[in-house]
Amino acid sequence: MSQRTRNKTLAAWLAAVGGSLGLHRFYLRGLGDWVGWLYPIPTALGLWGMQRMETLGQDDKLSWILTPLLGLSIAAACLSAIVYALADREKWNLKYNPEQDPQLAAGGTNWLTIGALAVALLGGAVALMSSIALSFQRYYEHEVEVSRQLSQTPD
Repeated sequence: MSQRTRNKTLAAWLAAVGGSLGLHRFYLRGLGDWVGWLYPIPTALGLWGMQRMETLGQDDKLSWILTPLLGLSIAAACLSAIVYALADREKWNLKYNPEQDPQLAAGGTNWLTIGALAVALLGGAVALMSSIALSFQRYYEHEVEVSRQLSQTPD
């Protein structure tokens, strides 16, 4: 029985574009991959946090916690895309196409693979930096507000 060939370029693009939903994991490991089913959870929580922030405003403390999860899940998926795109042909084929020739073209790098790498680098950096900036901004604004309240209390 022949195993299907898994293409490195397609896996890198799936990770870069739909990795926060686990699409790359399902492509490489099948629908039985339990880790792939965990990917949508922080993505959905992050989207819920964004929706809460839009509806309730930036003072909603739960949205401070939830919103960065979206950026972190996108950044993690982009990191997977980077790892896939930079994988050596032989190592890729030995891991994902073990019953086939180690020099199989499916594990090779081409311009589409480089495109996925560039998209993943840009998208991951933007998502990660946005998450960090939002988290620290909200944390410091909260600390300033607490300091103001402490300084206004009569002794």
